[in-house]
Amino acid sequence: MNEYKKYIKSPRVREKILNALFFLPDSVMLKLQYRIKLKRRLNLKNPKRYTEKLQWYKMYYRNSLMHKCVDKYLVRDYVKKRGLENILVDLYGKYNSIHEIDFKSLPECFVMKTTHGGGGLNVVICRDKKELDYDILLEKLSSGDKPFKKRSGGREWAYYGLKPGIIVEELLVNKNNPEAGINDYKFFCFDGKPEYIVADVDRYIGHKRNFYDVHWNNLHISSDCPVADREIDKPQKLQEMLKVASRLSKGFPYVRVDLYEIEGQIYFGEMTFYPWSGYVQFMPDKFDFILGEKFKLPKSRKGKRIH
Repeated sequence: MNEYKKYIKSPRVREKILNALFFLPDSVMLKLQYRIKLKRRLNLKNPKRYTEKLQWYKMYYRNSLMHKCVDKYLVRDYVKKRGLENILVDLYGKYNSIHEIDFKSLPECFVMKTTHGGGGLNVVICRDKKELDYDILLEKLSSGDKPFKKRSGGREWAYYGLKPGIIVEELLVNKNNPEAGINDYKFFCFDGKPEYIVADVDRYIGHKRNFYDVHWNNLHISSDCPVADREIDKPQKLQEMLKVASRLSKGFPYVRVDLYEIEGQIYFGEMTFYPWSGYVQFMPDKFDFILGEKFKLPKSRKGKRIH
């Protein structure tokens, strides 16, 4: 599915190559990537697939609130203004650079991440501060003091111009199986209406993923991650989580809202407007069209961006 990963193993090298092609117009770059990764032509004039509409979304949809929602620090204020402060993970500190961090003041366990990173590449989980590898820390978080390029390899407009930074948050723990990591519930929302849920489990011991509808019926869809070898337990607070996702996603044609649930407590993860950067192959393929039907793009004149 992803030829980049097949031939260029390092994600950072791939990113550098893509960024070096910044001079290419968005339409050219997106069509090229779509062809390479999904082996088919990208239709931007009359997109039908979810993956096609995400490329259109990158090119034409401009809502300044998106910048706030993808910034892992600024989004906390967005969540508060939606009346959901109670679902925020405890924040230990926000820093402009890794060199500002006073590690002595931090608890023994925590999570560090860049405020403008994505895909889990700029995240460090510390379970025991005494065993923290500072070389890995520098490698993963050094981009925290580098601004996001105006035109990225994936052409994801929502991230353009974000002010860099690093946040340190409470480490959420799966008490039944700490090594596996906590379950991650990703709600696919279309203008405030959650339609599907992606459940990720065992992230650190063999990542698996199932797709469900909002009634927790397994859809038996697969993507870029192995299907779970068991039925994933329905969250205790599923109905409340659906309401949270609805409140946070209202006003956006599409956004994925990520939530956690631990012992009945809901926690906010992040908001993502371009999952997989729009390059994912669903099996069966028809699910790409089903999602595309739900994704109602704003009307615009040909070639005009929507603000």
